Amino acid sequence: MNEFINRGTGLLLIDVTNSNPNGDPDRESDPRIRQDGCGEISPVSFKRKLRDLVEAKDSPLWQELAEELNLPKGGFDIMESKKTRRADVNKLSLQELLDKYWDVRVFGSTFLENDKNENESFIASGVVQFGLGVSLDPIRIERMTTTKVMPVEEGKSKGMAPLAYRIVSYGLYAMPFFVNATAAHKTQCTKKDIELLLRLIPHVYKETASYIRSQVDIRYAFYVEHNRARGTYNDFRIIEALTPKRITGMSGPATSWHDYDEAALMQSLDELNVKLIGKTAPVIDLMEQL
Repeated sequence: MNEFINRGTGLLLIDVTNSNPNGDPDRESDPRIRQDGCGEISPVSFKRKLRDLVEAKDSPLWQELAEELNLPKGGFDIMESKKTRRADVNKLSLQELLDKYWDVRVFGSTFLENDKNENESFIASGVVQFGLGVSLDPIRIERMTTTKVMPVEEGKSKGMAPLAYRIVSYGLYAMPFFVNATAAHKTQCTKKDIELLLRLIPHVYKETASYIRSQVDIRYAFYVEHNRARGTYNDFRIIEALTPKRITGMSGPATSWHDYDEAALMQSLDELNVKLIGKTAPVIDLMEQL
């Protein structure tokens, strides 16, 4: 580890309108939903998008960030990629693995769980952990049959996908994430690795938008850096203070961001910053650093 890393606590508020933020393969790609009716976004899907942004070395986003952060050309490959061959990875020593792959240093990996010998153990847990994104209120799922001019079957005049367009009308999802600095000594994660992650987060949905995920974006990306590696303030108190509340008297599925009390959220943020004086840096919104 080249530089000292402090603990970090973050909360992403992901705004979803007429989109499917994360399809469930067990439910024919319906938006993920809990038994209580609240929607879900898996941490795996979010990390996948981060990996894709890092892997796209020809993209303007990567080239601009690499220049701004003065990143070296090597050391930012992605191991969990369709391009990765297990046989090639097996040839690498543990040090070579960590030197080569950004996602292993940051997120850890179980890719080599059954391949590395006892003297060269795999990296099971990384420095950064994203939690499950859960909507603050129950969601409504809409299903629609879509058609296209080009048929997908012989003898048909047009293509049809019965009820294949499955979207959330509106949902505000809260996804916590944590930087566990004490794990950095094992993965050799650097401060530059974390800085890159924080700069990428605001672009995750903008740069990976799709037909079914056209109106998903992060409204706020709150982040608090503690004053030391083991942390200096309760993570859950930070998350609770930064979680929006519904406007008084409103209940049921939300229909837009305006169903939440943004003024009360800003007041809670200000009060939290007072409590954090001397313990952490002030709360920042990563979306202000596009």
